[in-house]
Amino acid sequence: MCTAISYKTKDHYFGRNLDLEYSYNETVTITPRNYTFRFKKMGEIKTHFAMIGIAYVVDDYPLYYDATNEKGLSVAALNFPDNADYKPYCEAQDNITPFEFIPWILCQCKNICEVEKLLSKINLLNQKFCDNLPITPLHWIISDKERSITLEAVKSGIKVYDNPVGVLTNNPTFDYQIFNLNNYMSLTNAAPPKTFFAKNDLQLKTYSRGMGAMGLPGDSSSMSRFVRATFVKSNSVSCNSESESVSQFFHILKSVEMPRGCVKLDNDLYAVTIYSSCCNTDRGIYYYTTYDNSHICAVDMHKENLQSSCLINYPLNKQQNIYFQN
Repeated sequence: MCTAISYKTKDHYFGRNLDLEYSYNETVTITPRNYTFRFKKMGEIKTHFAMIGIAYVVDDYPLYYDATNEKGLSVAALNFPDNADYKPYCEAQDNITPFEFIPWILCQCKNICEVEKLLSKINLLNQKFCDNLPITPLHWIISDKERSITLEAVKSGIKVYDNPVGVLTNNPTFDYQIFNLNNYMSLTNAAPPKTFFAKNDLQLKTYSRGMGAMGLPGDSSSMSRFVRATFVKSNSVSCNSESESVSQFFHILKSVEMPRGCVKLDNDLYAVTIYSSCCNTDRGIYYYTTYDNSHICAVDMHKENLQSSCLINYPLNKQQNIYFQN
């Protein structure tokens, strides 16, 4: 259960909430240009664009949840249970496993146009990373500063959708999520029009601010989060400075975050927002907060040696940082 968004002020920003019941000790991971990616069926890529994001690193391999490359292209993977359908090996296509998808795209592409060319021949392969890590059902949002698209691998094949709202959550499929927005077309950030009666003989009163958005769903389901994140993002107003843009981005994500206790799972576990991220894709600065630390932390990929061949990892700062003023 996650939410990802693409957002633009003066610069372009991309990020997400990761909502899970447990953590894999994820790290902010920078993959420099000369780290060798070894793909299951597609050989090696030894030199490529550098990238930064959050990953679970296993055997020196970054299993990225989301990442941005040095050209400003971004990808996030979100849970897509019961809908994701991966295929057997196909000789005529580029056979990429789901866990390889983010580096496969970010290694080679600078923008969405280049991504679309690469996707035209992709086959998402039904193969897991290792025996003790199962295949995760995923779909992806891919964004540059001008456009976003969504990729879904379903039983009928690969689907690539234009994503005009720059938002992705989980189930159902993206085409249905977009269609569902029709049910909320009357919502507004202004005072609502008085249309309840055809004749204006009943004096209805706007008794509270925010009544134009009455009916905006407030639960944690993926369909509701899609509507709410789209509404909040589309009505968001921010100045162009870095601090104000980053702050506004996190406010948008907070509108769909998960406090512990509101979504109960089996074995007395609860889904929470493990981390929230915001990457300035123009500058390569990756900002994040964690569930227990609302202080914004940042890692700048361009302060590292991007010509290296070794992964660079920063553990997430999970301890709350409270500023006492007296």
